[in-house]
Amino acid sequence: MEIRKSVSVVIPNYNGRHLLQEYLPYTYEAIKNAGTDYEVIIVDDCSTDDSVEFISSVYPDVVLIVNPQNKGFSYACNRGIEAARYELILLLNSDVKLTPDYFEHQWKYFLAWDTFGVMGRIIDMEGDHIQDAARMPKFNGLKLKTDYFYYANSDTHRLLTFYLSGANALIDAAKLKEIGGFYELFSPFYCEDMELSIRAWRLNWKCYYEHQAVCRHQVSASTKNYETAKWVKSVYYRNRFYVHALHLNGFALVAWYFQITIIDLLPKLLVGQTWIWKSYKDLFKKREVIKQYKGRIENLLEENDSRISIFKVVKRIRNSVKNKKLIRFKP
Repeated sequence: MEIRKSVSVVIPNYNGRHLLQEYLPYTYEAIKNAGTDYEVIIVDDCSTDDSVEFISSVYPDVVLIVNPQNKGFSYACNRGIEAARYELILLLNSDVKLTPDYFEHQWKYFLAWDTFGVMGRIIDMEGDHIQDAARMPKFNGLKLKTDYFYYANSDTHRLLTFYLSGANALIDAAKLKEIGGFYELFSPFYCEDMELSIRAWRLNWKCYYEHQAVCRHQVSASTKNYETAKWVKSVYYRNRFYVHALHLNGFALVAWYFQITIIDLLPKLLVGQTWIWKSYKDLFKKREVIKQYKGRIENLLEENDSRISIFKVVKRIRNSVKNKKLIRFKP
């Protein structure tokens, strides 16, 4: 049985006029080939280039939302999610090139009530090097990491993934809105897609990876607009800290604080990587905000009668690949 649901494509944009010019035609080709009702929503995050003028003149059918201030990826996506009218939402980066049959292999997942979303294979703009596939999580102590990427050449197995890449995630719109979209705590970018997927998993929903749905990605095309490499690295570490602070509780949370102090903070400071101090300091400065977001998560879990911890999520995904013939590779 095949099902084709209507799709809202949500694309955040910041100074990406050249990317939209290059890759938006491929998005239109793929969604038209899907043979379903659709809309394209672009949220411009206060660009300083001529993105808005370009979209308005070349793509008048686009639902264009213009943010008066630059607030980052999560905020921009959430404005698009709020405006979306259709059954599924494709969260898509402006630097991603969809293949013509991108949607063909993804409809089947939405026959199941508990599907949160599905992502496709991400490869380089040239060649077939895989940037992103299904992710297998693991704990190093209490630090949550990607153990390896994996996929199967056979389509007989439905592969779970720890999280859906924000670059190309096709998600059930009702569930995405119920869950509250991305947490804007993570602005301007990084790790918000991981946290969103963990939230979904803890509500007993599933995230899938479809190897036959392929898109190409221009590496670092969207993040290079931002400041220095050290600043970007400090944001990445800060946001990974946030993920753990949101989803660990009790003794595990306390032990994790000790672990990151000993394993992350002190060694990096000793070798002069002082940028991590800002990451660590921001974690404590945002304690009250984190507490509010944790309260939202607890309310969601209670409303959905779910008591699934992050540890159970990791165990479930790891158990799902037992006795399956997979191709694995390191990130």
